[in-house]
Formats: sequence, C-alpha cells, structure tokens
Amino acid sequence: MLELTMAAVSAAESGATAGMLMADAPSEPGTVLRVGRDTSLCRLATPDDWLFVSRVHLEFQCAQDGSWQLTWLRGSLPDPSSEVRLTVGEYAQPVAYGGIVPLPRGGSGEVVILDRTAPRSVNVGFYHEV
Repeated sequence: MLELTMAAVSAAESGATAGMLMADAPSEPGTVLRVGRDTSLCRLATPDDWLFVSRVHLEFQCAQDGSWQLTWLRGSLPDPSSEVRLTVGEYAQPVAYGGIVPLPRGGSGEVVILDRTAPRSVNVGFYHEV
C-alpha cells in the first residue's frame, strides 16, 4: 500500500495543513496515483491557478515486484516552471524533469514541487507500507 498526503502551501500559509488531501492505493503492479491540476486524471489535485504545476505533474506507479517509483512527467513546455525534490530521511535529491526515481520499500519521505517564481510549494508526503 502507498499512502500519500498533499498540502498546497503559499508564503502566507506556511505551516498550515488545513487543505491537506489524502490518497492511497494497493501495491499491485500497474497501480498509479497522480498529482496535478486536472481533477479528472489526478487523485491529488492542486489549485487550478497554480500554473507551475502541470495538468498531470507527478506519477507514482507500482512496478511488477510491488515497489513504487516516482516520475516527474514532462509537460507541454520545454523548461518547467517548477523544481521537484525528493527527501527520504536525511537524504534529499532533485528529481530531473521527465526523470524516474525509485521509492524506498517500507519507507516514507516527501516530494516537494517548488514554484520557481513565487514562494509556493506542493508538499506530498508518502508512506510505503509493506
């Protein structure tokens, strides 16, 4: 099972979790959870006017062995309006635009989408239950 929690945070609301959303999915091969602005495609949707987030920005997908991976999907623009960072424990790494990163089995962490033009972020916490 993969559990996700998402909070959209602007400078004025830093530390607030009132708008937190949650989603989960079983660790079955081919299962997908998406994060983005399009509510018809994404289980976790950001505000419509947060254009630094693509219609479908992040995809969490379960592999054949029950592990999960994170993909930052390429949008319609050649250069993104945001940055994506993955933090697991003490270790933080940037995620490449269009890149795929494995998530730790039985672990937890956070994926942050940072707006390059304003002090806003989308914080997605994850927990992979084995």
